[in-house]
Amino acid sequence: MKNSKYHIYLTPDERRTVINSLIDLRNDLISRSKYTDVIDELLIKLTKDKVKKIKFKEV
Repeated sequence: MKNSKYHIYLTPDERRTVINSLIDLRNDLISRSKYTDVIDELLIKLTKDKVKKIKFKEV
């Protein structure tokens, strides 16, 4: 399988919602004694990545 990079652009509110949802999913997996490795990696990437401000035009 080819390694692909994806970029996602989120507003601060959307970013907060994604992080909170991942935390909720992780807590649910922990309560069911499931592995949380993938969720942990995503949380680390989301919290450590730089926040880049971009400009865009509304049409």
